[in-house]
Amino acid sequence: MKLSDFDFELPEALIAVRPAKPRTSAKLLVAQGDQIFDHTVADLPSFLRKGDVLVLNDTKVIPARLNGLRHRDGEFGLTAAKIEVTLLDPRADGTWGALIKPLRKINDGEVIVFSDALSATVEGRAEGQAQLRFNLVGDNFDAALNAVGAMPLPPYIAAKRAADEADKTDYQTYWAKHAGAVAAPTASLHFDGPLLEQLAQMGVEFVHVTLHVGAGTFLPVKVDDISTHKMHAEWGEVTPQAAAAIAKAKSEGRRVIPVGTTALRLIESAARSGQIAPWSGETDIFITPGFQFHVADALMTNFHLPKSTLMMLVSAIMGVERVKNIYAHAIHKEYRFFSYGDASLLLP
Repeated sequence: MKLSDFDFELPEALIAVRPAKPRTSAKLLVAQGDQIFDHTVADLPSFLRKGDVLVLNDTKVIPARLNGLRHRDGEFGLTAAKIEVTLLDPRADGTWGALIKPLRKINDGEVIVFSDALSATVEGRAEGQAQLRFNLVGDNFDAALNAVGAMPLPPYIAAKRAADEADKTDYQTYWAKHAGAVAAPTASLHFDGPLLEQLAQMGVEFVHVTLHVGAGTFLPVKVDDISTHKMHAEWGEVTPQAAAAIAKAKSEGRRVIPVGTTALRLIESAARSGQIAPWSGETDIFITPGFQFHVADALMTNFHLPKSTLMMLVSAIMGVERVKNIYAHAIHKEYRFFSYGDASLLLP
């Protein structure tokens, strides 16, 4: 298939830069068979049933955007340069991959100071990224990062406004637990405590998995033949307990519904043998029309960028032409798009 098969015209006014409040007041488009219903997320219980399993990504977004200073003693004395850092991913050797602006103003071995408590040494640079080693680890690192870091809002929001204190809550899921993501699993942002309690009381089950969403989720597809696109890799884990709960539901004919494309990609990565199994590691699974799903029976997700890998994923579930109709309806009804936008429940 061609990249142009997943393109559409999106009015700029429909790109959300703030979330709906309360969270459950966001619109919910329900696509069931050939029908489309317009509701709000608060109405989600009407479309679920006892025994359904919602798969939730419990990754936690870190305040990955940092502003610091690089000091250098040169022939004209001590000079300082402002450096902007966006953390990308933790690495096995204890360093972090990061984007640095401007990269030309920093050399290997130099130190960037973010606060009295937090600094990082540049240990290498390659392909537009830097490798940073911080002076703190563990809980001390988390505390210092939380004190000075800002939430890494998606590029299309960051271009319009800076992150603020509200984003530290708004851009985090209700059940966030395992720190490591630099982007939120945004379909999950629509849930709050009362909605979860209502779903639990009606017999809906919740299974938690972890996929640390990386900045690569915003990378554009640059090839016209989508079969040649290389997906970014992200680290994830499906625990034995999570795999067992999902396998039990499948064996009993109950629906498994991931909340968000990240949860879907992870459980399908763990089920390429045909059945879900415990799994841990990096996944670069690329889901396009024709993909064979082994676990997901439906999907709750936000509305995605034109020509994105996520448009290809939802088209794999619902069909290319069906998704075009769904998105045309969403635009006509003025649904809000992207990370802080409205939601859809896709029931093939």
